[in-house]
Amino acid sequence: MADPVKPPAPPAKVNRLGLAVLDYRGGKTTLCAGCGHDSISERIVDAFYDLGVEPERVAKLSGIGCSSKTPDYFLSRSHAFNSVHGRMPSVATGAVLANRGLLALGVSGDGDTASIGVGQFVHLVRRNVPMVYVVENNGVYGLTKGQFSATADVGSTLKGGVANDLPPIDVCAMAIQLGATFVGRSFSGDKRQLSAMLKGAIAHRGTALLDVVSPCVTFNDHEGSTKSYEYMKDHDAPLQELSFIPAYENIEVSYEPGTTIDVDMHDGSKLRLKKLEEGYDPTDRIRAVARLMEAGRKGEVLTGVLFADTKAPTFVDGLKLVDGPLATLPEAATRPSRAALDEIVARLR
Repeated sequence: MADPVKPPAPPAKVNRLGLAVLDYRGGKTTLCAGCGHDSISERIVDAFYDLGVEPERVAKLSGIGCSSKTPDYFLSRSHAFNSVHGRMPSVATGAVLANRGLLALGVSGDGDTASIGVGQFVHLVRRNVPMVYVVENNGVYGLTKGQFSATADVGSTLKGGVANDLPPIDVCAMAIQLGATFVGRSFSGDKRQLSAMLKGAIAHRGTALLDVVSPCVTFNDHEGSTKSYEYMKDHDAPLQELSFIPAYENIEVSYEPGTTIDVDMHDGSKLRLKKLEEGYDPTDRIRAVARLMEAGRKGEVLTGVLFADTKAPTFVDGLKLVDGPLATLPEAATRPSRAALDEIVARLR
């Protein structure tokens, strides 16, 4: 009797570039089981796959810390550079200036960004360097046994019972005040919201800062922590219900008049925000900072797109650089002629 004919295998699911989701994955994680950082890595994989971004076009940049290990866990075909502690912003700035065709994705931690790296972070956002900057925020130094970081909330306690009495740095408020043009906060356990915000950040042209509360299951998920899963579940106060509509997908939705704000992205995409707070406008920089300060006073954790400005020029725009990578320019374009040097010397005499 002949063997039954096996049905053909279903075609592999691919994105608009013909790539499978495996083409966007990386190595196996070495973080603690249940770490919120791994959830963020999964959302990054999904976002780049869904949008059909070429992995080879992405430059992954990081500093030091648990968060800075994560670029090894996604986009294995992309460029990558693991810098020293707190110095990722300057490396990212150099990479973006040297090759305007790169899509820079920086992954940092609350210690890497708000402590040793805060000086570099400040100058990156005030310049509006075009990149996606993800802060994986757990309020502690997970790589060095759980000391408080600069984002730890007043009254939060360590596992040993020590309470934090210093006010936290709010990286979102700082970024909005200094000139970042896309600022949002999410929670690593909120798959839908984080995915939409990542896609919006990727489509944005300018500094897109996403502060993602990401509980540390080893050192900061206990009772008394304000970065734990239980605390976030009880205190999360979403600003909007988010969905993302890529320009190349013809999707029609129906919303009641006056209930949404559409933010036009540079690539033609729209980030659609369902306003859950009456009168909140994500294009109002002053109101955004005031709302964050108000939330801090109340002990709330705001999530959603806090601020968006798609019209501000970027650092690269102001420098009027050539379109191609600087390393590919011929010598004639990079080396001044003898006459040009003589003219410069004459002006300096």
